Amino acid sequence: MSMTRRERIRSAIRSVLVIAAALICAVPLYVVVINTFKNSGDMAADPFGLPMHPTLENYLYTLENLPVVQATVNTVIVTVVGVAFMVVIGALAAYGMVTRRSRLTAGIGAFLMLSFVIPGQTLLIPQYKMEARLGLVDSLLGLIVLYLGGATFCYFLIVQYMRGLPRELFEAARLDGAGPLRIFRTIVLPLIRPILTTVVVFETMWTWNDFMTPNIYISSTEKQTLVLQVFNAMGQFSTNWPLFMTITTIALIPVFVFFILCQKWIVAGLVAGSVKG
Repeated sequence: MSMTRRERIRSAIRSVLVIAAALICAVPLYVVVINTFKNSGDMAADPFGLPMHPTLENYLYTLENLPVVQATVNTVIVTVVGVAFMVVIGALAAYGMVTRRSRLTAGIGAFLMLSFVIPGQTLLIPQYKMEARLGLVDSLLGLIVLYLGGATFCYFLIVQYMRGLPRELFEAARLDGAGPLRIFRTIVLPLIRPILTTVVVFETMWTWNDFMTPNIYISSTEKQTLVLQVFNAMGQFSTNWPLFMTITTIALIPVFVFFILCQKWIVAGLVAGSVKG
């Protein structure tokens, strides 16, 4: 058997295994989505089958009786503002660390590593007291402030990528009279765009799907995020699974569309970061 034929067989086997794994992972999503078009009786009769009498009543009831729209707006505000500040802070910190190498910056970098060692649960009480003193409990601004801690994760991803940039570009820009901010804006940002896109996608999905932080700090219904609405629906629709699956699907649609639209940039950013240097 020639090497070409062996490679084709191996490629076919890998493709079959990947497709099979993808189909297995897609079964729960399939069950959730198709049952949103059924009533409770049809779901109980055949939870895996296609709906015999498709209906949009579950979606209409959910949109009319639950603050889904307001929760979506809250989630969008928190996610967009929080991720924007996280990425900006992380990129600026990485730029400072790369261009100003010294014992001080090395010590700061080591100190930031502690954020990955300390369990987040141990910080809940101090964080809550801090938010309470500042009057940020039960507010979207309070959530955004807490999410800024994710800038550390952004920093570590970006700084590794940025260290592979040619330092001669910085030196040439300084000789031309460019200041630090101009170098960052006109030279660094275009070069690190792949990793920035990857960081934005990861942080967006994490912030959008976060449950613990809003559950602890948000109590008002009008300020709840979409994930909290799904959690509340577990108790409200405990005997009506189609309605629960409907609000779950509504919560999944935005982040699913976002991931589909951005997946090529995710792959490009990861590949670019892996071959840097």
